[in-house]
Amino acid sequence: MKTRGYAVQSPKSRLAPYDFDRRELRFNDVAIEILYCGVCHSDLHQARNDWGWSNYPLVPGHEIVGRVIDVAPQVKHYKVGDHVAVGCMVDSCMVCDQCRKGLEQLCREGNTQTYCGFDRITNEPTKGGYSKHIVVREDFVLRVPDGLALSRVAPLLCAGITTYSPLRTWNIGPGSRVGVIGLGGLGHMAVKLASALGASVTVVSRTPEKAVDAKELGADALLLSTDSAAMEKAASGFDLIIDTIPVRHDLNPYLPLLDVDGTIVLVGQVGPLAEPTTVPLIVGRRRIAGSPIGGIPETQELLDFCGRKNILPDCEMIRMDQINEAWERMERADVRYRFVIDMASLEVPA
Repeated sequence: MKTRGYAVQSPKSRLAPYDFDRRELRFNDVAIEILYCGVCHSDLHQARNDWGWSNYPLVPGHEIVGRVIDVAPQVKHYKVGDHVAVGCMVDSCMVCDQCRKGLEQLCREGNTQTYCGFDRITNEPTKGGYSKHIVVREDFVLRVPDGLALSRVAPLLCAGITTYSPLRTWNIGPGSRVGVIGLGGLGHMAVKLASALGASVTVVSRTPEKAVDAKELGADALLLSTDSAAMEKAASGFDLIIDTIPVRHDLNPYLPLLDVDGTIVLVGQVGPLAEPTTVPLIVGRRRIAGSPIGGIPETQELLDFCGRKNILPDCEMIRMDQINEAWERMERADVRYRFVIDMASLEVPA
């Protein structure tokens, strides 16, 4: 299948139109016309090879919503015309202990990323959702609940599941006390989801002006991290803190905020952190943890939950040819709170 996308050719190049071929359908594949694709901060990291494993030409995009246009003979759950979604992975070994538990994101052999990965059959580089079409194994295709606005669903496939998964892992519900550090693309979803699960939610921010946004998103309070008296008063006040900061930072101011057996979960920063002190960890039996995306069953659970509660990210729609400007704005945190590309704006080759 010939298609068109936008790709970077090197860590220093800008995104530009790129024509390429999608593979022919295998026995269990679904072909999808992409309608919308979310823009994730990790797209920028991967394009610049910040994490050291990028391959080029690189077509980013792992928050994909589209329409089924073809199915292979053994596909059981989807038909032409269905609205579907694809997230951060498109395959895994499917036989290890983690995959059998529905934790494909933790596959012992490594899951196949939607882009910057390698196909498990052909070893060809995978290319993502900044494109008009994609072909995906049925097991990694998700159903979009009826009633959700398709134009706003895409960020649930990364920002949504990245914050939902730790909330479920640490059993957040009524009576839980959740802190959210940062109110960007990940943080605003953490607030919406934790609030919908019944938790008391506090946004931790350096910016007092975020208080209005925090309340509108469902938070109960804003804790100003630059106010030492307020931080001291909030000590031992949280069961779980979701840290969405995407760059290197100091955890030490936040660790005393955790109650006994509390956990701070890192979902934003990939790479080195400032050195934490172990004192609050030891004396309070507190924990520092990390969490990636969820598995396919949990991601479908998230979509269904959002369908029932009508939870959607706050999005700004852009054209495909605005993507370089969007990346520049994303670096400046100049977006509330996620960009979504309307793929109807991408012209395809004849």
